[in-house]
Amino acid sequence: MIELPVVPSASDRKSKPDWLRVKLPIGKEYTKLRALVDEHKLHTICQSGNCPNMGECWGAGTATFMILGNVCTRSCSFCAVATGRPTEYDIDEPKRVAEAVRLMNVKHCVITSVNRDELKDKGAEVWYQTVVRVKEESPQTTIETLIPDVKSDWASLERMISGGQEVVSHNMETVERLYRRVRPQAKYSRSLEEIQRIKVFGKRTKSGIMLGLGETKDEVLKAMDDLVAHGLDVLTLGQYLQPTKMHLEVAEFIHPDLFAEYKEIGLSKGLNYVESGPLVRSSYHAEKHI
Repeated sequence: MIELPVVPSASDRKSKPDWLRVKLPIGKEYTKLRALVDEHKLHTICQSGNCPNMGECWGAGTATFMILGNVCTRSCSFCAVATGRPTEYDIDEPKRVAEAVRLMNVKHCVITSVNRDELKDKGAEVWYQTVVRVKEESPQTTIETLIPDVKSDWASLERMISGGQEVVSHNMETVERLYRRVRPQAKYSRSLEEIQRIKVFGKRTKSGIMLGLGETKDEVLKAMDDLVAHGLDVLTLGQYLQPTKMHLEVAEFIHPDLFAEYKEIGLSKGLNYVESGPLVRSSYHAEKHI
């Protein structure tokens, strides 16, 4: 699936520092958007991933839509989205997403999905049709697609990213040494190649890394170098938070000062934009990443 960090449950073994405390989502605009998402039977990673910024983003009238169901074929050790055998494949979903974007008057739309490894095209056709329909319904809306690992199915990748979206994101999630533990069904080198192919295709490229899983500073800097070498434009860095006792524990809470330092280092290495902070998630301030 598209692997996004999540808010921990009350059962976390480590106490969160003050800089990780967020307000519960409230307000008329949030309530309005929640009702709209429910009415159109849409999945949002804001809800499925328990995003700490849901109140801020939805309160501002924006949301990240998750297509192709809410059951993932991957079993990453950090993610709260359900793992199993997906049964949902709704060819009307692109139409419903486009209608919701239009009704919500979204200026910048982020679309993501679970991994659908069981599908021959990895869900590429639904991806393509969703972007096309959103552009048809809301031609003024810019789009970022946060896509899964296609397991080197480059024909499916091309279909996924050819619908007209401005930004294509694929999250690395962690440093190379921790891949087998954090993303057991993914490969560090394969994700780098996917980003490089997206860049060659002509899209603005974006990726995200979680911190606090046990990585060293040198490993983070190496990951930045690897991403720059493979054509990355935008990088997001955020704190990993344990969703349940069944998931990886937090190894360390990274101080905001180090996040600020990573931002400056990333920019000095040639990245065009770095979003770095404890509560940063892939879609946070996405409208600035075009």
